[in-house]
Amino acid sequence: MINNPASRRSLFLLPCGAALLLGLDAGLLLLGLPAPLTLERLPDVHGMLMAIGFVGALIALERAVARGGGWAYAAPLGMAVGALLTLSPAPLWLGAVLMLLGATVLLVTYRPLWNRNHDPAVAIQALGAFLAVGACALWARGVAMPMVVPWLTGFFVLTIAGERVELARVGQLFDAKEVRARREDQALGLSMILVMVIALATMAPQWGLPTFGALLVLVAVLFGWRDVARKTIRSTGLPRFSAAGLLAAYFWLAVAGLLWLRPAMEGFRYDAVLHATFLGFVMSMVLAHAPVILPAVIRRPLPYGPAFWMVLVVLHGSLLVRVGADLLAVERVRAVAGVLNIVALLALVATALISVLTAKPPATPDQAELRLTGKA
Repeated sequence: MINNPASRRSLFLLPCGAALLLGLDAGLLLLGLPAPLTLERLPDVHGMLMAIGFVGALIALERAVARGGGWAYAAPLGMAVGALLTLSPAPLWLGAVLMLLGATVLLVTYRPLWNRNHDPAVAIQALGAFLAVGACALWARGVAMPMVVPWLTGFFVLTIAGERVELARVGQLFDAKEVRARREDQALGLSMILVMVIALATMAPQWGLPTFGALLVLVAVLFGWRDVARKTIRSTGLPRFSAAGLLAAYFWLAVAGLLWLRPAMEGFRYDAVLHATFLGFVMSMVLAHAPVILPAVIRRPLPYGPAFWMVLVVLHGSLLVRVGADLLAVERVRAVAGVLNIVALLALVATALISVLTAKPPATPDQAELRLTGKA
């Protein structure tokens, strides 16, 4: 029996990791390349494995830790295990419903946080969780993946935006209280508009999707301009690395928005917008936050080192080549870049594992956990 709470939390990372590996396997199949596994459903569930089973479940796990555990752990468990079930002999709807239930629990976990002080940052993240519920519900109903993608995009954009609004308060300590409040209200208002536009894009994609793209560009520019990363990029060590990841993520979100101005539901251009969003924006944000958030979940330090820069460079360099190859319709270059995308994600996992396993456990509660739980 595992009595250590941190060790029990770490077990929730196992289905997330399995979803990542299976999602990368599906990525090879979609590139037309040999892959370790060739399960029939893999290419069809690639997006949900990566978005809900891996990244979504990690977000839900962070929220569960922040809440103090209990029933909140049903969110990451449902999202990750549900994604894995879509590859089993069980009916596809079973995994889809389990993911939907997990996303719903994630949404509910924001209620006590909102009731505490009606924080706009919490409201923004709750709106993101609402979009996750919508994405899972649409996919469970058999809606085509291209129409689910804006909901998944909004889930990640608003979850990250809420986190950045919280952290922006540190960099705005010397601003007038009224200025900070106005900026947070603007961020919440923009988030609410994004939710409405995503719903509109589902009902009327011909002009809803370009509007969604324009709004993504606005979000990228506004949040990128106000982010403390613009200041910390001039520092050194981990703050500079995190800032580089954050600013690169905002760049790719703007690229994705521009691509949505002339939307495509399949083919090279669709591949470009997908990976600009989920590799360029989402995974870059994951990489930028990993040295702070992961130690709070597993209660072991994740020391920053030069290897993280290597992962960042390979990720964005290969993505730049891939998007360029997509726009020029060069299949072979796209395939090579796609393999390098996978190498970058595997390198991220390997770097994190090696750093965690070789680091000495802290003697006192980690500051990242204190920040995560609101006790710092």
